[in-house]
Amino acid sequence: MNLHEYQAKELLARYGIPVPPGKVAYTADEAKQIATEYGNTVVIKAQVHTGGRGKAGGVKLAKTPEEAREKASQILGLNIKGFVTRKVLVAKAVDIAKEYYAGLILDRVTQRVVLMLSKEGGVDIEEVAATKPYAIIKHPIDPHKGLRPFEARELIKKAGMEGNLNKLASVLVQLYNAYVGIDASIAEINPLVITPAGDVVAADAKIVLDDNALYRHPDLSTLREVDAEHPLEVEASNYGFSYVKLDGWIGVIGNGAGLVMYTLDLVNRVGGKAANFLDIGGGAKADVVYNALKVVLKDPDVKGVFINIFGGITRADEVAKGVIRAMDEGILTKPVAMRVAGTAEEEAKALLKGRPIYMYPTSIEAAKAIVSMTGGGASAHSTGGAQ
Repeated sequence: MNLHEYQAKELLARYGIPVPPGKVAYTADEAKQIATEYGNTVVIKAQVHTGGRGKAGGVKLAKTPEEAREKASQILGLNIKGFVTRKVLVAKAVDIAKEYYAGLILDRVTQRVVLMLSKEGGVDIEEVAATKPYAIIKHPIDPHKGLRPFEARELIKKAGMEGNLNKLASVLVQLYNAYVGIDASIAEINPLVITPAGDVVAADAKIVLDDNALYRHPDLSTLREVDAEHPLEVEASNYGFSYVKLDGWIGVIGNGAGLVMYTLDLVNRVGGKAANFLDIGGGAKADVVYNALKVVLKDPDVKGVFINIFGGITRADEVAKGVIRAMDEGILTKPVAMRVAGTAEEEAKALLKGRPIYMYPTSIEAAKAIVSMTGGGASAHSTGGAQ
């Protein structure tokens, strides 16, 4: 469950992490009133469940209350990657001497929470990872001991971050405590600001909560705002799917989170970009596959679909039936590459025989095929893949 920035900051403040004063405004006049209360330069920030707000014009400085009203009116109603801005955070602007990045995420390989630090703060961490991977240090945290202050201080020095070591270490320790305490799956502070006076402030924050642990946090479950989520994610959740909207053009459907994550990486490796993550789960019947296709194909960014299924308790012929129904009803009109292996695989091929559905024996061939069919990448698909 994604949280808005203002909600994330409220949670961090509970754990003693300094955050700039801020209030939420739903109208331009409310933004002006809040700016009047603060009496200094404020920053107006769109509250939507997506990144890239600054590049989209969703973050603006205002030096006067009237300017705050003007800037808020420009941001309210702004569509950012499919999310319409219905409210803004009006926060006191922070004087910045240095900007750093601090984040925590669960690493399933080490089966530990990993702390990530970088002195390259204030920009998308994905951009830093792609262009300067050496600028990010990663440290798996012992779950029995937690993040200890001396460890935090050593990691800060290793990352090349400057400032009061004790203050920075305290924020990192409390960030870890918050992560564990609220059962988060992601917790980021970007930028983690050092002010000219030497104070440490979380100027922006992102928190994603683990849905599976919300039963332990009834107070946090109330923070979910369905109308602030992407409509396709809401629809998918109604069907019981795990769906995340991404910014590519290839729709991805698979069974099992691990396989879907692998499929996303595979698409990227062969020159494509996934438009979504969608896990239909195990034992999916034809109607589940049909509904998954309905959701994926409602995304106007999707130019083609990659269906990657390993048939264990999910039968390949059920997958084929769902695809055929989507075709017969005119929902599926875009290119499809399929790799369906395992239980009832031959039955699936028989059902799809004579239809314009591309079936490939391996995931890599299917990935190359759909990228080629949608006009991306350099790899052409083989001509013998259709069954």
